[in-house]
Amino acid sequence: MKKLFFITCLLISYNFIFSQTELAPNKFLIRFTDKNNCGYSISRPEKFLSQRAIDRRQKQNIIIDNYDLPVNSEYILKVKNTGVKILNKSKWFNSVVIETSNLDTLNKIMNFSFVKNDEFKPITKIKKQNKSFFDNEFYKGALSTSCVKATNDEHYNYGLANNQIEMINGKDLHDKNYRGQGMNIAIIDAGFINTENLKVFDSLWHNNQILGEHNFVEKDSTVFARHTHGTMVLSTIGGNIPGKFIGTAPKANFWLLLSEDANSEYLIEEYNWASAAEFADSVGADIINSSLAYSIFNAPSQNHNYSDMDGKTTPVTQAANIAASKGIIIVNSAGNEGNNSWKYICAPADADKILCVGAVDSAGNYASFSSIGPTYDGRTKPDIVAQGKNAAVANAYGGYWTNANGTSFSSPIIAGMCACLWQAHPLFSNMEIIDAIIKSADNYQFPDNFLGYGIPDFSAADKYLSEIEKNMKKDFCVNIFPNPFIDIINMTLYSFKNQKAVLSVFDITGRKVFLHRNINLNFGYNKLSVNALKNIAKGFYFVKISTENNTIVEKIIKCNAND
Repeated sequence: MKKLFFITCLLISYNFIFSQTELAPNKFLIRFTDKNNCGYSISRPEKFLSQRAIDRRQKQNIIIDNYDLPVNSEYILKVKNTGVKILNKSKWFNSVVIETSNLDTLNKIMNFSFVKNDEFKPITKIKKQNKSFFDNEFYKGALSTSCVKATNDEHYNYGLANNQIEMINGKDLHDKNYRGQGMNIAIIDAGFINTENLKVFDSLWHNNQILGEHNFVEKDSTVFARHTHGTMVLSTIGGNIPGKFIGTAPKANFWLLLSEDANSEYLIEEYNWASAAEFADSVGADIINSSLAYSIFNAPSQNHNYSDMDGKTTPVTQAANIAASKGIIIVNSAGNEGNNSWKYICAPADADKILCVGAVDSAGNYASFSSIGPTYDGRTKPDIVAQGKNAAVANAYGGYWTNANGTSFSSPIIAGMCACLWQAHPLFSNMEIIDAIIKSADNYQFPDNFLGYGIPDFSAADKYLSEIEKNMKKDFCVNIFPNPFIDIINMTLYSFKNQKAVLSVFDITGRKVFLHRNINLNFGYNKLSVNALKNIAKGFYFVKISTENNTIVEKIIKCNAND
């Protein structure tokens, strides 16, 4: 990325600032120098974070840091008192987005001692064009309709949504009653028209599963307007009409956050996204689904380059990385640029610690519109894929369902199942859940630029995490090699805490042939070699490793060098 082009823009605008006073309303990012005297302390996080947000950090051993502190309210007030409109604020970027048409006022703000005027960033929003949200290739095809009425009312009949959950083997978790209960999912999108009226969402409202909503584009406006895109996205997760349509986490709780201005495409939407993600973090969201992606804007000066898809450059990717560092699972669509000249994934899908989801058709074949990898720095993307071609979604304007195309829908299908998997295994971190999902995918051994690691198997991921949990209950697990051995045995011991261990070796009569006391096991991987067994007779032996609470016994075989 070209540093948001602020250097060039700043040099051009200085002469203009001193000679003109008015321009069409524009939006600007104003960064502050510090958070001094902000009125909060990281030692009292309950003053600015919900208890759920604090618990998420504590559970994953994440420290509360300067990113978590709110922006200095005095700085914001002084900027506001110049007469500008404050649109959004960001504690992660320590900034505010303002709107003003007065260049003298802008110049005054730039000269405040607490403003980083060397990082002054115009994110111009000129007059909106008459442009459909779906004119962007990322959303084309999302309204291709094929409405069908399903009639079977059996509780576990998923209706038209059957294929998209069966493909990723998600039914096993549902059958175990992991359907998202107690998990909070934030959906960052463009609008949720009719979400409060559609039958498919009745259970969400009846059971108070909609926790709240917020509009980061127009603060005083509802999220239940502007666009249907978020409505369709929400349905793939929270839809619940047994026998007709069931989403991947119909019992989860939801925050509905509007950050995307569907009428145009400008850089400001990346900062809107950051503010929405911060909000999701602060209220305690476990998962964020973002079916949004950014590369090309209406103002060419704001465009990203492929070189910006390096996992660290664009504002929205920086925000996604910070959100992930707070222990949230971020699930983001890869983008629909596969048939376009851009073709690559779009920000923030390039972020390293998130799940970037591409699209396949109903048979599991690559959907040609799905953006491809790798990232500019060579990492595999997308991470995984799910059905995004002819995906079943709710029809926001009544009737029943529609078929839609886009990674916009493969992403939330995965996000919902992430909630179910994490519900089943709450002791794991966000990154451990992501790792299990990737390892379960059918292309894991041979990832490529189209499918990434492939189609995940959530039943396999569940079993993988369950096996680790069994070992966690043992306090440690061990791998002994080579076995059979000639003279030396090596051990890799994974300990789930810092503890002491005793290692003994017995022959088949129970006679102890080796003893090592007070072995220090640190949390994580520990390596140990035993070379005192060179002269024992060949045959079967037993290695016994004991900690204060658990014992593991493994059989080993001693051979001679000429065997």
